[in-house]
Amino acid sequence: MYQPKIETFPLEELRRLQDNRLAATMHRMYEKIPFYRQLFESKGIHPNDIRGVADLHRLPFTRKTDLRDNYPFAMFAEPMSEVRRIHASSGTTGKPTVVGYTQNDLDIFDDVVARSLVCAGARPGMKLHNAYGYGLFTGGLGMHGGATKLGMAVIPVSGGMTDRQLTILQDFGPEVICCTPSYAQTLAEECAQRGIDPKALAVQYAVLGAEPWTETIRRQVESGLNVTATNIYGLSEIIGPGVSQEDFEEKGTGSYVWEDHFFPEVVDRNTGEPLPYGEEGVLVFTTITKEAFPLLRYWTNDICSINYDANAKRTHIKMSPIRGRADDMLIIRGVNLFYTQVEEVIEQLDYLQPNYQLVVRRERTMDEVTVRVEVAEGVNKEDARLKNLLAGKIKNTIGISMEVILESFGAIPRSAGGKLSRVVDERKL
Repeated sequence: MYQPKIETFPLEELRRLQDNRLAATMHRMYEKIPFYRQLFESKGIHPNDIRGVADLHRLPFTRKTDLRDNYPFAMFAEPMSEVRRIHASSGTTGKPTVVGYTQNDLDIFDDVVARSLVCAGARPGMKLHNAYGYGLFTGGLGMHGGATKLGMAVIPVSGGMTDRQLTILQDFGPEVICCTPSYAQTLAEECAQRGIDPKALAVQYAVLGAEPWTETIRRQVESGLNVTATNIYGLSEIIGPGVSQEDFEEKGTGSYVWEDHFFPEVVDRNTGEPLPYGEEGVLVFTTITKEAFPLLRYWTNDICSINYDANAKRTHIKMSPIRGRADDMLIIRGVNLFYTQVEEVIEQLDYLQPNYQLVVRRERTMDEVTVRVEVAEGVNKEDARLKNLLAGKIKNTIGISMEVILESFGAIPRSAGGKLSRVVDERKL
C-alpha cells in the first residue's frame, strides 16, 4: 500500500474525515463561487444545514451543462494567481469543460495517481511507459506526475505512433505501461503480427482506463502482452485519472474509490434518488479536498454500482466496472442497450475476436442495429450458421434482433492511442 493508514481507515473514522472535509469545502464553495451560492439560496439551504456526507442527497446535482454555462473560469474557487495548471475537455459537443488546479490540488493529483499505480502493481524504481496523450487531456500529465511522485522513471511516449511504441517497449524495458484498453489491444495484436514474443518484454503491469472494457479485453491484453492488466478510472472534472483503481491481486472485484478525496454516490438515472449499495445507476461524485475547482454532486453519466468489500485489502468502497454512459445508452425498439452487453455475448463464442462495432440505422420508423465483428483466424466469415448462432444469442440474452456481419481480421477500426468508438449511430448523421 502507498498510504496504509488512510487506505485502511475504519469506516467510522473515514466518515468523520469526510464530514469535516465536506463542511470546509462547502463553505468555500458558498463563499467563493456565485453559481453555488445561488444554487444553495434557491433551495433555501445554507452549508451549516449539511451535517455531513449523509445529507448530500438533499442537494441538487452539478451537471456538465453547468460547467459549460460558466465557461471558462466562473466555477473556480480561487483567483488565477493561485492556479498552477488548467486542463480542458475536447469540446467536440460544445464548449469544453475547463478545470483548474492549485499547487495543493496538483499534490493531491500526484498522490492519488501514485496510490493507484501501487494498487496496480507498480513500485518505486520501475519504469512507466506512458502512452496516454499529453496536453489538455488530463491522462498523460496526470499519470506522469503520479509516477514521478512514486519514484518511477517516466517514459513520456504519449499516444499513437505504434512503431515507436513497440521499439521503446523492446529497447527501454519498462515494467509498467498505461494507455487505453483498446490501444493495449492494438499493441498486443501488433506484437503477434510482427513476431514479437511478449515474454521477451520487461513489461509486467498494464494500467488501462479512459473507456469501458470487459474481461474479454483483459484476457486478450494479458495474453498478448504478458501482463497483469487493471482498470484505472477518472474524469477531468473530478481530478483526472486516479479517482479509483483496481488492485492487481483482486481483479474482477471492483476498483477502490479514494474516498478520502472523492465521495461517491450511485443514483437512479431517472429520478436522481440515491440507490442502495450494489444497485446499478449513475455515478455521482463530490470532491471534498479540491481547492481551485470543487464540485458538488457531479453527475458523471457513468453507469455502475458501488459496494464495500469486507474481504478486501483496503476499507475504501469499490465501484464496479463502468457499464456504459447514461447519455450513450441506445434505446432500440423500447429496449435499453449498452454496447458492452453485446461484447459480453461475443466473448462467449470462441470463433469470434473481441473487435466489433455496432452500426445503428433507422429503417422507415424502426431502429435497426447491425453487429460487425471479426472472426478468429481460420474461421470462414461467410458461414451462415455462425452468424445465426451469434444473432440468436444476442436475441435471447439482450432481447433485440440484430443483423450480424462477420468480418475478417483487421476489418474493424483499431485504436491509434486515443479512445475507441464502438458505436456508429447513423441516425445522427
